Amino acid sequence: MNVSPLPIFHSDFRVFQLGTPELGDTTYVLESGGEVIAIDPQRDLDRLDPVLHKVGGRVVAVFETHVHNDYVSGGPALARATGAPYLVPANAGVTVADGERADGAEISVGRVRLRALFTPGHTPHHMSYEIVAGDGVAGVFTGGSVLVGACGRTDLLGPELAEELTRWQYRSAQRIGKLLDSTVLGPTHGSGSFCSSNGVGGESWTTVERERRANPAFLAPDEDAFVRHHLSGRLDFPNYYQNMAGINRSGATAWIPAEPPRLTLQALLEAMRSSVVAVDGRDAVAFASGHLTGSVNVPLDNSFATYLGWVFPFGTRFAFVGLAPDEAKAAARQCARIGIDGIVGAAYDALVEWQHAEPLAAYGVTDAIGLRDAVARGATVLDVRQRMEWASGHVPGSLNVPVTELRERLADVPAGPVFVHCLSGIRAGTAASLLAAAGYDVVLVRDGFEAWSAGRFDVAWEEAA
Repeated sequence: MNVSPLPIFHSDFRVFQLGTPELGDTTYVLESGGEVIAIDPQRDLDRLDPVLHKVGGRVVAVFETHVHNDYVSGGPALARATGAPYLVPANAGVTVADGERADGAEISVGRVRLRALFTPGHTPHHMSYEIVAGDGVAGVFTGGSVLVGACGRTDLLGPELAEELTRWQYRSAQRIGKLLDSTVLGPTHGSGSFCSSNGVGGESWTTVERERRANPAFLAPDEDAFVRHHLSGRLDFPNYYQNMAGINRSGATAWIPAEPPRLTLQALLEAMRSSVVAVDGRDAVAFASGHLTGSVNVPLDNSFATYLGWVFPFGTRFAFVGLAPDEAKAAARQCARIGIDGIVGAAYDALVEWQHAEPLAAYGVTDAIGLRDAVARGATVLDVRQRMEWASGHVPGSLNVPVTELRERLADVPAGPVFVHCLSGIRAGTAASLLAAAGYDVVLVRDGFEAWSAGRFDVAWEEAA
């Protein structure tokens, strides 16, 4: 479990971080004088229970820094379970909240106070929270405002609001930057979160002093320069984000940990005929070597749920293949965090059962050298990275269709053989499986553009469309 104390050494309180590396987010727990608050909790509260037990004390409030776009909040469920009030930023439109926090509002927690600091930018209603000990601010829960070496994205609510929110983000950062150098900053978003702008490092906390020396919000000569920098070079963000705010405003139940129901091969095939997507969570090469016809490959790593929710429409039902029971449970946990509750089960023995009747489906696998030879023969090369990635360097003559758009753009891909690659091979595995399920002759490039660049093969650059 990714739990660690926030390095604020103060006799009046303690702060713990619970990291969710799969989404690049952090939940915070503060204890003072036997009273506890939680900030930005995730939906899988079973991970938080041991932290609360370790910290001890009574939960007196559950806070949100903002209405989250990247995950389903566990705040309402935690508040109900503990009897604590659920407190959100003013004007956030959260219908299940017990109270709203306006700028300057304070609540006592043991021997300290938590003071709301209005920091719009990541969202219009965004609120940071200062830990006030005595007469000084010892730390700030900054949510999606000032992050480690960056600031939260300001384009998630659409281009029409992006510039205005970016200007607010700059001003919010300046407000935080007026605090003492030693003030510790604990952001919710970090490395791996699409809510973060470029430049976020692997650290989960920082200080005002560090950010003054490294954060673009403080290095930019003025607000206009920050706006230009902050809105440039942005990668796309998952389209399931559009569903998160509505769920979080109305509140969601906690996820109850459980192994997905076991499916026989026959039950799986019947489910697939009823529009259930069979997701094979093995690595891309293992899937290419043998898989159930019609199944899709999304390797079970930290980005599993992100790409499952990005590639398929919200509300799609899924069944797992190629995973052990503990892996299927971990996969279901990832899915629940972003509101994917339609997991009909897992067919643990499906691959073995299938092989008793007929061979598994398969397609070819090659490496960067094989891709070079294919390019020399004039083969179709499909790059499934994002447009900005492709524009910054790609295999000459390659076609760019991001994996997240491939299901809707199959007609843009010529008949095979199609050599499919991404940066390292993970997204290419998903793309190759989608093409194979649609009847294409595909070849997976297992090591991707990283190996192509390392091999000093020709690279082309073009402006992104």
